Amino acid sequence: MMVKNPNRSDTQLLLNIVVVGHTNTGKTSLIRTMLRSTEFGVIEDAAGTTRHVEQATISANNEPILHLYDTPGLEDSRALFAHIKKLQIKSKLLSPIQILEQFSANVSVSDPLEQEAKVIRQALRSDILLYIIDVREPFLEKYRLELEILTQSGKPIIPVFNFIAGHDRELAKWREHLTVFHMHATLEFDTVAFTFDAEKRLYQKMQVLLESHNDRLQKLIDYRAKLWNQLCLSGAKRIAELIANVACYRESKAIKNNLIADSLIEDRLHNFVRKAEQHCLHDLLAIFNFSDKDVEIQRIPVCNGQWQLDIFAPGILKAYGLDVGSAAAKGAAAGVGIDLMVGGMSLGAASALGAIAGAGWSTFKRYGDEIKATVKGTQWQCADETTLQVLYLRQKHLLKKLVHRGHAAQDKLQVGKAGDEKLPKDWNKLISSLRQNPGWQEPSAARNNNPQYQQIEATLVGELLNEE
Repeated sequence: MMVKNPNRSDTQLLLNIVVVGHTNTGKTSLIRTMLRSTEFGVIEDAAGTTRHVEQATISANNEPILHLYDTPGLEDSRALFAHIKKLQIKSKLLSPIQILEQFSANVSVSDPLEQEAKVIRQALRSDILLYIIDVREPFLEKYRLELEILTQSGKPIIPVFNFIAGHDRELAKWREHLTVFHMHATLEFDTVAFTFDAEKRLYQKMQVLLESHNDRLQKLIDYRAKLWNQLCLSGAKRIAELIANVACYRESKAIKNNLIADSLIEDRLHNFVRKAEQHCLHDLLAIFNFSDKDVEIQRIPVCNGQWQLDIFAPGILKAYGLDVGSAAAKGAAAGVGIDLMVGGMSLGAASALGAIAGAGWSTFKRYGDEIKATVKGTQWQCADETTLQVLYLRQKHLLKKLVHRGHAAQDKLQVGKAGDEKLPKDWNKLISSLRQNPGWQEPSAARNNNPQYQQIEATLVGELLNEE
């Protein structure tokens, strides 16, 4: 994304798209969402936030494809319509386009219609108009007048319906009114509840209306689709990395009871899990171009990159639909979240090591450290099953929210509950395999090239992306 001066000489070489509409309908929000950036323009609840025409460029593989122009809102469509009517009566021989050109060329800086003139001027310079509609608003007279004026520009217009969630009846009414203007190539594009399919359909509608730009728009569609898939894949792989990192982590513990030492080990394990999740959160935000600053502004329930809801806080299991009645769940809810293990096995299976010890050299090579640790009276403390479940479910829920979050969203992102999320079918088998391979805790060529690890990662990633 590049933000430029709209008077650049290369403007005529690319597809020029102007975003127009009444004040506060979401014009800047649409451009932010298309750019996947919170840095473009200013978004406020107050009307007339955008006062000047601003330009941004969208590229494919560093090749500029189109310019987007953000314009001030049409604040006084009645006065604008009346003024243009006077010009038409005065200059009957001029075409509608010439009337608009005359209007935009002769408005002074101090004129009350100066903002409207900026919009008309840019519309005449552009190839296509995106008319942004807040469907929550009824079809008032001012909108009818705006459409009558904009259609006189002779440019294709795509009405874009914003804030559509939960407003099906209002959306149907808007569609009905737009048929009067022969506008049937409409688009539902919610700048808050984002879907990549909506962005793709927008470019496809442009292809239909602007056949000369078909090939370049197709190049952009293909590039953006590939980029979006890569973002989603990167997010899913980062979550799989978190699960491996925590599942493989272990703290050595002597069998002899020592309350102080046990407490310190428990604290270290808790801190490790918390920090691992915080790093994952930070990386997921960065992948989708949300920063810690954006999180703070958008009031996502984290503070300085940390979850406000601690993974070991009482009640966390209930929020994630886990069984609070089981022994493991009670332990995690109380802030324990620890399994005592020998190698990759729980203490319940540790007695089997005696039999394993006589199984031969190949088995000893695989489980030698565990066998020697048992002889020396050593155990390991690891994150328990329920803690790992909460980690996975919480990141899966966050990933889904980020995938469907437009960069114009200002509301509080609700990520505290994930009761609808599900674990992979072979979850227990996956976790058991990770625990039995503590050497997989950190990325390495040996780990990443291991067929078993690759299968675990592929399963986790597939489950995370299944609904996306």
